[in-house]
Amino acid sequence: MKDMLEDSGIKEFMVNLDLPQKGSNRSYEAIQIIECFWTSIWIGAGRFSHSAYLRYDKVLQEIFGWKQAPSQSTYSRFFQKFSWKRNTEVFVPTQQWFVDNLQIKNITIDFDSTVMTRYGEQEGSKVGYNATKPGRASHHPLMAFIAETRMVANAWLRPGNTSALSNCNGFIDETFEILKNKTVGLIRADSGFYSNDFLNYLEDKQNPINYIIAVKMYPTLKQELRKLQGWIKLKNGMEIAEFEYQSHDWKKPRRMVAVRKDIEVLPKATGKLLLFDEPVGKYRYSLYVTNLNLPAEQIWLSYKDRADAENRIKELKYDFGLDRFCMDKFWATEAAFRTIMIAYNLMSLFRQMVLKSKTQATLSTLRFKCFALGSWISKHAGKTTLNISAIGEKRKWLDGLFDTVRKNDKAFYFSNA
Repeated sequence: MKDMLEDSGIKEFMVNLDLPQKGSNRSYEAIQIIECFWTSIWIGAGRFSHSAYLRYDKVLQEIFGWKQAPSQSTYSRFFQKFSWKRNTEVFVPTQQWFVDNLQIKNITIDFDSTVMTRYGEQEGSKVGYNATKPGRASHHPLMAFIAETRMVANAWLRPGNTSALSNCNGFIDETFEILKNKTVGLIRADSGFYSNDFLNYLEDKQNPINYIIAVKMYPTLKQELRKLQGWIKLKNGMEIAEFEYQSHDWKKPRRMVAVRKDIEVLPKATGKLLLFDEPVGKYRYSLYVTNLNLPAEQIWLSYKDRADAENRIKELKYDFGLDRFCMDKFWATEAAFRTIMIAYNLMSLFRQMVLKSKTQATLSTLRFKCFALGSWISKHAGKTTLNISAIGEKRKWLDGLFDTVRKNDKAFYFSNA
């Protein structure tokens, strides 16, 4: 992981950005604090107090060339030096640099939001929609994922009383600035992004963007589904249909694709119940709006893959501690939040460039397979050796990983076939 980090060149890029400068000769360089923060997350830190345990790991300090690792207070003071301006000037160029280095031209972007419950009086922590902890204050971040590479394109932290669409256009503008050297072939989003303003924004751009967005089941749309004819069977218990619909505030009709599932055949089916004069609970419905001309089944199949964004959010929370690195100041919390996103992208790069496995293992699995290994440093005759406790097939596998990193002269090149 350390070799791949060096080959990527990200530290050399970030050191030239507007990072907080150290106040004395005894202070840590900003890029070392960031690298230590990334490393602590990769090995399992879930809060700032956990990150301080790096101070006692002499093997990791030797591997990365640190004289000493920062304390908990060092991380807190460092992130508290970030403001809205500094966050923009540091993380937007870093994400753009990262995306530009991906050897892939056409991408799919998945927009999503989540709720991060807070238990103190942190700045921006407001009471809003919170399905798991109703009435509890929270933050409500907005994220954009690159589907093909399973990486984060952009992320904003927002107060907990915002909706999915709050300041969404500003977030999309920044995301497209990050992606300006790529071609966005498709945008997918859940029903929280279903609004006329958002659809107009995508359609009215100089180069209109293809989209598939889940639709909120308003009563008028339920009436449309109720009278819809011509359902086509996809498989046993599942049917699909399409129609054009124009709301009263739309300037033109848009294409709708509907899927209904018979829950007697598919008892675990997702979707909404209509509950009109049809047998109660017979079908669950899903509805999508799109400007694509693909067959209806392809629209549905294309949207299904968006569920992977939910898996990315779960991993960010459970394995990367996304919702647990919180400080009193809002922009300090956002700085830590966006630093974690870069740590996630680097680990995703490691999974795809070095491990090259068919299944994308979570970070908790990678810790067990790659990182949580007994090791020690020995020095003899001026030579420093890293000794790892691994024998047999495990040793051969680890040797293969080291060889892969050494032979790979293009850290960001990979196939998404």
